[in-house]
Amino acid sequence: MSTTRFCEELTALLPRLRRFARGLTQDSADADDLCQQTIERALKARQQWQEGTRLDAWVYRIMRNQWIDEVRARTRRSQTFVHEDEGANVGVAGDRDAENRVELGNVDRALQRLPEEQREAVVLVMVEGFGYKEAAQILGIPQGTLTSRLGRGREALLRELGEAA
Repeated sequence: MSTTRFCEELTALLPRLRRFARGLTQDSADADDLCQQTIERALKARQQWQEGTRLDAWVYRIMRNQWIDEVRARTRRSQTFVHEDEGANVGVAGDRDAENRVELGNVDRALQRLPEEQREAVVLVMVEGFGYKEAAQILGIPQGTLTSRLGRGREALLRELGEAA
C-alpha cells in the first residue's frame, strides 16, 4: 500500500480512534493527546503493519498500548490531573437535543465507573462494533476473557443506568 493511501485510511479512522481514546482516557484533552500520539506512532511504524490485515485493529492496539504506557508514567510521577469542567454542553438549543446530551452524559458517567478492563471491552464491542475475536486481539486477551469482561460490563452498565439486567 502506498504511503498516501495508508495516510488516507489512517485519517478515515480518526473519528473512531477519538471515540476509543475518550473511552480509555475519560477526558477530552487526554483523548486528543492520545489520538495524536497514536497517529504519530502508527506513521513511524507503518512498515510493521502487514497489508491484508485490519488497519483499524492494528491502530487500536497501538492506542491501547500507548495509553497503558501513559498511565504507568503518570503513576510513577504521582501527578493528579484535574478533569476539565463539565461545561462543554452549556447553551445547546432544543429540548430533544438537550435530553439526548443528558442521556449520553449518563451513559458516559456510567461507563467511566466501570473497571478499566470492562470499559475497554464494552467500548470496543458495543461502541466501536468490533467482533469478539478482533476485540480480544486488540486487548491481547483470550476471546473467553473478553466475553466475560463484556458480560460483566454490560450488567454493571444496566445497573448503573437503573435498567433491569
